Amino acid sequence: MTVQVEPSAAPTRFWHALPDGRIQCDVCPRECRLHEGQRGLCFVRARQGDSIVLTTYGRSSGFCVDPIEKKPLDHFLPGSAVLSFGTAGCNLACRFCQNWDISKSREIDTLADAASPATIAATARRLGCRSVAFTYNDPVVFLEYAADVADACHEAGLRAVAVTAGYINPEPRVEFYRHIDAANVDLKGFTNGFYEELCAGRLAPVLDTLRYLRQETKVWLEIATLLIPGRNDSDEEIDAETRWIAEALGPDVPLHFTAFHPDYRLLDVPPTPGATLRRARRIALANGLRYVYTGNVSDRDGQSTRCHGCGALVIERDWYDLGAYRLTDDGHCRACGTRIPGVFEGPPGDWGRRRLPVRLAGGT
Repeated sequence: MTVQVEPSAAPTRFWHALPDGRIQCDVCPRECRLHEGQRGLCFVRARQGDSIVLTTYGRSSGFCVDPIEKKPLDHFLPGSAVLSFGTAGCNLACRFCQNWDISKSREIDTLADAASPATIAATARRLGCRSVAFTYNDPVVFLEYAADVADACHEAGLRAVAVTAGYINPEPRVEFYRHIDAANVDLKGFTNGFYEELCAGRLAPVLDTLRYLRQETKVWLEIATLLIPGRNDSDEEIDAETRWIAEALGPDVPLHFTAFHPDYRLLDVPPTPGATLRRARRIALANGLRYVYTGNVSDRDGQSTRCHGCGALVIERDWYDLGAYRLTDDGHCRACGTRIPGVFEGPPGDWGRRRLPVRLAGGT
């Protein structure tokens, strides 16, 4: 779906005209209906003339080399480096957003870094990355740019990773994920009330995306839930979420419970105690999930991987640093031979917890 860059605006496919003269954006369940010159809630998809364009094609809020475990993806090329970037805007309005300066940006001029898909792929390869991640803000809103970058990565022998809330309609979902190799979907809570009150969205479309990814694609899937004290961290909600994952998606989908810290418009809620994450992990394991992790806290046991066949420690983690590694190059437990679900190719990487900001040369 290669598109030509014309002052950062690119044509898009997923929209249709309405009888009243407005144009409806069909990318996500928000389905914004726009008059001439208006932008959707995401801010980056706008009506120009008789169509909707992506206004941020080829522009980024910045690039950084991260450990793949930071996405978080624990079963996808462990220890490897990933070139991460985002643009601006988001199609949800989470009051607790921890990347709000990017995802809630209304200043296109803050997108100082410009790069073509080929430049991004070449830079990632030069820096020793094995993948490129669309993150910081949701790639759903810059679908066309992300798809072209993913295609350029594949041509360069790299993988494409989406870090997303999964808030996307069925037709664009098929188009987007045919370019993607791995995804971490942020399941923000497990009640529609949580989504309506704190995200200005709905739960059902996210669950549909999770089912689609697991049942109809080969995309490697992991899930993250940010536990917010008093909002989505009750035993009942965690039990319901993890039972649903086990039944609808199966026991092998890794689940990450991560700690909240006060940010954006939810400054009156305290940080998540480590004990809450460990409690959630116990509930998930009791409900049959095999790979459950804790994040944003110091918890070596909760961040390490054990074989579901024999219980052996197969990947030891301390934050983003790998310690003992007892998997074969294709992901089998060296103790019992059980295949660990995921994408394992060769020995683990050694990127560790480094974070390397990058300025790209070459532009668009």
